[in-house]
Amino acid sequence: MGVVTKRSSMTFFSDSTSHYSHRVRIVLAEKGVTVDLVDSDAAHPPAELADLNPYNSLPTLVDRDLVLYESKVMMEYLDERFPHPPLLPVYPVARAESRLYIHRIEKDWGHLVDTIQTTRSDNVVKKSVKELRESIMGIAPIFAEKPFFMSEEFTLVDCCIAPILWRLPALGVEMRASKQTKPLLAYMDNLFNRESFQESLTEQEREMRL
Repeated sequence: MGVVTKRSSMTFFSDSTSHYSHRVRIVLAEKGVTVDLVDSDAAHPPAELADLNPYNSLPTLVDRDLVLYESKVMMEYLDERFPHPPLLPVYPVARAESRLYIHRIEKDWGHLVDTIQTTRSDNVVKKSVKELRESIMGIAPIFAEKPFFMSEEFTLVDCCIAPILWRLPALGVEMRASKQTKPLLAYMDNLFNRESFQESLTEQEREMRL
């Protein structure tokens, strides 16, 4: 990725353990947006957050008088506010398909990740780990078709997938090298070596892969 000129400053309240916060940080890095990053704990959010966000939740993005507290809305806002590089397709049908992919990622994978990270029941965690691994394995071959998820270009869909795949070892999900996983592992290497992804990582996230 080429050098992107840094843009206007925003404030981003981010949780290093959350893939929802991470996806927005990838977009910010991809766009080259200068942001005041407030690393926060979801269990003990900053006092000022309650005055900004009625749900007192993370992530939260503040751009002057605008306060956003839903990650998908943040990503699309950033893509429209900073059009280069574009992270959604131009044509309405392709844009709708990308939005649907993101919805399915949240429903199929995001829900399982959240369950693994928050549930205390060992049985529920083991079941969720198994389901997540099988679901990802099930689509692994499609990554042989195009360099990014169903696309020739890096999109918001990849911004949502990358944080989940990065967290797999920490979640207890093992992806062994095989003929089936080879395209997926190549896709992961491609994502993780991307400049914007490396810029998006916090210290806690870097430790997830050690």
